[in-house]
Amino acid sequence: MMFSARSLALALVLALPGAEGSRAQDLQPYVVENGAIAAPLTGQRGDAARGRKIVAERQKGLCLLCHQGPFPEERFQGDLAPTLAGAGSRLSEGELRLRLVDGTKVNPETIMPAYYRVDHLTRVAPAFRGKTLLSASEVEDVVAFLVTLRDESPKETK
Repeated sequence: MMFSARSLALALVLALPGAEGSRAQDLQPYVVENGAIAAPLTGQRGDAARGRKIVAERQKGLCLLCHQGPFPEERFQGDLAPTLAGAGSRLSEGELRLRLVDGTKVNPETIMPAYYRVDHLTRVAPAFRGKTLLSASEVEDVVAFLVTLRDESPKETK
């Protein structure tokens, strides 16, 4: 049986063990303007060290399922999506934030999960219904880390 990259990525993300994101009633409002969310969801910038941990973790963000990047200690990095190396020089902080919050606002056909959305989702595991994959502060931590990735080579680490 063949699985598409999209269905495989969604199935694996939906199999994440914890459901620790924000509940629908706790979502922070945001404004999408010119393909970006300019203001931090929490009103303040995140912590890049915590963001790196979320990106590299196989149980939380699961970013390395589809992306590869400057994580020499991590084996089996994905190749379904663009490399994270150089993300901070290719995209602005606000553009990165929008892609994490809801990448379908940029590309309706994306296979990237919406990490800070609870509505209009399909095939959501019961533990995640009505919850985001990441909290607003976790989104900001990941954004803070990604903006530090200025070098296009996969050797960079922070």
